[in-house]
Amino acid sequence: MSGYSEEKHYVYILTSDNNILYIGVTRNLEGRVYQHKTKQYEGFTKKYNIHRLIYYEEFTYRYEAIMREKQLKKWSRKKKLALIRMVNPKFEEISKGWFPELEE
Repeated sequence: MSGYSEEKHYVYILTSDNNILYIGVTRNLEGRVYQHKTKQYEGFTKKYNIHRLIYYEEFTYRYEAIMREKQLKKWSRKKKLALIRMVNPKFEEISKGWFPELEE
């Protein structure tokens, strides 16, 4: 059953320079962040230049990550920001140093 895979899964929150938030889920956090940073896919994150990783959670099971993603997407912006502040009070870029070739 695909929902019961025991590899790592992640729910992540990205932001733009304009503080727009995006919540996603992936099995490959580093690869997915790279895709956002290099704007490989058309869509919301490319349109609004959302590429800074500011929060993530790790899960063993895919269905847990999907349920958490759905839960977070229903939260108010204020509640999402409070969650992020608990682990990243300055909203610093977590993936800094992951992709030296992309850093200015």
